[in-house]
Amino acid sequence: MKLKCVITDDEPIARKGLQGYVEKLDFLTLAGTCEDALSLNTLLKNHEVDLLFLDIEMPYLSGIELLQSLATPPKVILTTAYEQYALKGYELEVIDYLLKPISFDRFLKAANKAVGLFNNDQRSTISDDVFVKVDGKIIKLAWQNVLFIEALENYVCIHTSTDKHIVHITMKSILDQIPANFIQVHKSSIVNITAIDGINGNILEIGSDRITVSRSLKESVMEKIINNKLLKR
Repeated sequence: MKLKCVITDDEPIARKGLQGYVEKLDFLTLAGTCEDALSLNTLLKNHEVDLLFLDIEMPYLSGIELLQSLATPPKVILTTAYEQYALKGYELEVIDYLLKPISFDRFLKAANKAVGLFNNDQRSTISDDVFVKVDGKIIKLAWQNVLFIEALENYVCIHTSTDKHIVHITMKSILDQIPANFIQVHKSSIVNITAIDGINGNILEIGSDRITVSRSLKESVMEKIINNKLLKR
């Protein structure tokens, strides 16, 4: 899915920089830019927006004041040069808090977090099982029994706790249908977080199988795994 986002900042250079970052990511589409919170308020009344990149200190109305005035604000990533607003931002349940100057890798981490939240929202309505066609027969698989899924060109191999099933479907289609506890760890691999037995570097251990986490996805994958499974102090 593509998230429709709006950039709001009173500094033209900051807007241009964020716009360049948005254009690099195929899962974001720019729905507009605003130079102050009042302009953004008007835009939100007339357009559907998924995600805001929102500056805080702006003329007339701050980004935080705008958020407080909205009954149902879009998801928000705050962008600011000031650290002191971090606590207030998290009280408003923003997705992330980016300190200027914003590097692309930090922007990417925040954007990945945003799209992950949207995907989780969508998957929360997915049923506990799925019907798949295997060798001309339709069978029912319980998602809780699926350990991991690997791509085989235009097919996928679904590994369960008792069997393997070759299904004629693409990874892209699978990604649109998996529950929230599944995560893509490589262009050719999806794993069930609850099935992971151990982690060794960038290798996930699931029973006797070893799944490699790609370098580009490692940070976001490990963050999600740790948030779900790591025993906290």
